[in-house]
Amino acid sequence: MSKNYPPDFRYEDFGPLFTAEFYNPQQWASILKESGAKYVVLTSKHHEGFTLWGSKFSWNWNSLDVGSKRDLVGELANAIRENTDLHFGLYHSLFEWFNPLFLTDKNNDFQTSYFPNSKSMPELYEIVMKYRPEILWSDGDGDAPCTYWNTTGFLAWLYNESPVKDIVVTNDRWGSGCICKHGGYYTCSDRYNPGHLLPHKWENCMTIDKRSWGYRRNALISELLTIEELIQELVETVSCGGNLLMNIGPTHDGRIPVVFEERLKQMGTWLQVNGEAIYSTKPWRAQNDSVTPGVWYTCRPQERSLYALFLNWPTNWKITLGEPRSWRGMTEVQLVGCQEKLKWLPIGEKGMIVSLPRLSPAQMAVRWGWALKITHLKEVVQAAGPQTKFDFL
Repeated sequence: MSKNYPPDFRYEDFGPLFTAEFYNPQQWASILKESGAKYVVLTSKHHEGFTLWGSKFSWNWNSLDVGSKRDLVGELANAIRENTDLHFGLYHSLFEWFNPLFLTDKNNDFQTSYFPNSKSMPELYEIVMKYRPEILWSDGDGDAPCTYWNTTGFLAWLYNESPVKDIVVTNDRWGSGCICKHGGYYTCSDRYNPGHLLPHKWENCMTIDKRSWGYRRNALISELLTIEELIQELVETVSCGGNLLMNIGPTHDGRIPVVFEERLKQMGTWLQVNGEAIYSTKPWRAQNDSVTPGVWYTCRPQERSLYALFLNWPTNWKITLGEPRSWRGMTEVQLVGCQEKLKWLPIGEKGMIVSLPRLSPAQMAVRWGWALKITHLKEVVQAAGPQTKFDFL
């Protein structure tokens, strides 16, 4: 701050600079659709309290009164719903760093509730009634218990009386002690990727920028995840029963930086080919292979199909899978994106060696990760883990 801003510059002076003059919700909707995403979660308010809609509970500290003079939430909600089939969701921070009412409650050991009663909870009711989000992503409990926030009262209304009561899903950040214990789906921590199956539906909320959730003018390309790394995150997450929420940081003038746009479109290109191994799949009895590292499994029980996703193309054109139980003469293996059936050999009671097609990089449908579809196995292909309505993937 001392290097880049005047001596008397205050945090609230950033408000008029949040101009969003290049904000084009239709363009955002197009990019998000091309990414292959099934849902989007916009930050409606972060910890500094600035609302991206004209909240009557955030006078003169919202996007309609200050800066852009636009309803940024409403414009994106309309663009998403009019131009895509994505589920629209909203992030909302419970607490605010600088709000004097919250600081007063904190100093009172949260025995008073001035802030949630007059600011935070009214905002939540407001965005639900105004924008009808299908996902409500709560965050920032400020180390205060759910009794301080009265989140059980709000959630009872949300699931029983609100206009989205039959479709809404929520996460697990509704007060201290709630995370990874209570909620429609668990987030457990930022960038959470357990690497194993959980008994409850969960989400890996992570960032393309390894160091930040927001836009950084000084970000280096080495500090951004590559498309190979992003696909690995996706494959590992879905194999273990999770959903991936991949964060990008837009600019103050409303642009999605081109490097983030490229990553999103690369993900969409990959999903156009391999989406059948990701969308609406379930975790299998084995999440990753017991013999070959970097191989992860998903399945479609209703189609009796197993998918083995691998991230490194073997130099000898053969891949060993240690988990599937195959039938000689019955089991079929196919590289997703190619029509031909692949040759394979069994290795004992469990396992198989698959001969991959000899394709040049130019002939491959994708270059960053591949999926084998395996059918007619000796075992019944059935799902493992939780089954919930939060299956937007």
